[in-house]
Amino acid sequence: MDGASSGGSGTDGYTKIMGNAVATAEQMKAYLKAKNPDVEQSVLDMVPLYLSEGKAEGVRGDIAFAQSCLETGNFTFSGSAVTLSQNNFCGMGVTSNGVKGNSFDTPQLGIRAQVQHLKAYASADALKNACIDPRFKYVTRGCAEYAEWLGQKENPDGKGWAAGAGYGEKILAILKGILGTAGGDSSAPAGNESWHHVRKTWADAKSQKGAFKSLSNAKKCADENPGHSVFDESGKAVYTTAAAFQPYLVRVSISDLNIRKGPGTDHAKTGEYTGIGTFTIVEEADGKGASKWGLLKSYQENRNGWISLDFAERV
Repeated sequence: MDGASSGGSGTDGYTKIMGNAVATAEQMKAYLKAKNPDVEQSVLDMVPLYLSEGKAEGVRGDIAFAQSCLETGNFTFSGSAVTLSQNNFCGMGVTSNGVKGNSFDTPQLGIRAQVQHLKAYASADALKNACIDPRFKYVTRGCAEYAEWLGQKENPDGKGWAAGAGYGEKILAILKGILGTAGGDSSAPAGNESWHHVRKTWADAKSQKGAFKSLSNAKKCADENPGHSVFDESGKAVYTTAAAFQPYLVRVSISDLNIRKGPGTDHAKTGEYTGIGTFTIVEEADGKGASKWGLLKSYQENRNGWISLDFAERV
């Protein structure tokens, strides 16, 4: 039969830990200074390490930083089992009350260990740098691909990083706050360089997904968030996504529905089938062999996973 990979839409919209950071170091610093005006300069100086160490392992460094903000009380270390001098910014090794946790020689090594520990949860890929995470071996590799699964209560296998309820959502709430921060880089040159804000409307500041110096990055963010537009500093919309189409769910009741690389039977099959389940359609198109073709959300980035909607029932 003809139309993305097996599996339903249960993880649609979830946040992968592996990937490129979205927040900038300036946004991360500005967020931290707003939350903790007395933050040590040494902490601000090490913020870019989250991005460089994350990039080295393919881990989103902004997620690691948001986790550190949660674990250290925005680096106040109030109520935290660890201290600044331990260079342990994620509570690593604090396995029970009264346990001091691990210590590292430098902030960079502490952040590297944290990033490696996140990679252990998020991926089965080998580390790029030598392993310095003392607890790497205890993790079931790839058991928490998404930030939402870092909490044991929300993890499908009960194998998350922390036992507290909503742990991953707390990290993502901090990340959202970071992405809503306008950089805070007072040394940035004046003139043509300005911030591009991604929001539903200019007045709805709470809907902001991020602020970007690069217009192309802002457009990409808007494209990934239907109904959002890019606004300049004056509030003028400089880019609007096509909001006419709203993603929707379909139910497939056959096991052998083909996924094709383009909308039509004249496009090659991917060799995969949807299987029986519920899937998200993010775009429609006309094409040979069906009255309408639908693009599966899991293939949205490269637009190379289409199914015949004649064999799918809209939910």
